[in-house]
Amino acid sequence: MVTTAQLPARVTAVHYLPFVVTLVSTKEDENYKVAQGLGVYLGVLPAAIARGHLESHPEATMHGGATRGAHKYHIIIAVFEVATGARIENAKLTATVSGLGHVGQNSLELEPMAIAGTVTYGGFVTLPGRDHYDILVDIIAPGRPAPARVRFTYEH
Repeated sequence: MVTTAQLPARVTAVHYLPFVVTLVSTKEDENYKVAQGLGVYLGVLPAAIARGHLESHPEATMHGGATRGAHKYHIIIAVFEVATGARIENAKLTATVSGLGHVGQNSLELEPMAIAGTVTYGGFVTLPGRDHYDILVDIIAPGRPAPARVRFTYEH
């Protein structure tokens, strides 16, 4: 797991700022959804950001290491209790990504990682070309009676 101190300042400040800024709004949009009392935020970044680190840097090996090649991206999900604003840091998340027409689905377990002193979940995925992608996220959080499911439409 990556700690905040290990994140380069440019990655923390620039690439993860949307998670800080969007917490003010509780209105759903393309990057924020609510399901069963959970607020869920989506971020999609080029995998090259993680690949740019030295092999000794923790981000170079997160999620098994950033895959090489074209069209590789890092999906990041942050989960909160809507009622209290408390971050959910002990859940199990799975994402299913499919392109237009749902041809060729890509399912992956999103692993916990530390960003800015808190836990988010992420994993690497291939998004080959310009398309609208459906990203279906299933969340199993301890103490909840049923899994939560949110669907994002990501225009790439």
